[in-house]
Amino acid sequence: MAQTPQQRAANAKFAKSEQAKRGKPQNQVKRKEEFKSPISKGWIAVLAFVVCGGLIFELLRLFF
Repeated sequence: MAQTPQQRAANAKFAKSEQAKRGKPQNQVKRKEEFKSPISKGWIAVLAFVVCGGLIFELLRLFF
């Protein structure tokens, strides 16, 4: 099956980027960084308590 011009261009671009990586140490090759949340887990817990804490205290007041 013959390649389309778009496939040929994409393959050439990929081959060029792979060739640029060869011979470099692993730490120099750019990798995608993992997603890092802008807010820490502790602050998320505090916000969840503020939002849901009133409901929890109301339920405790009703049953005890």
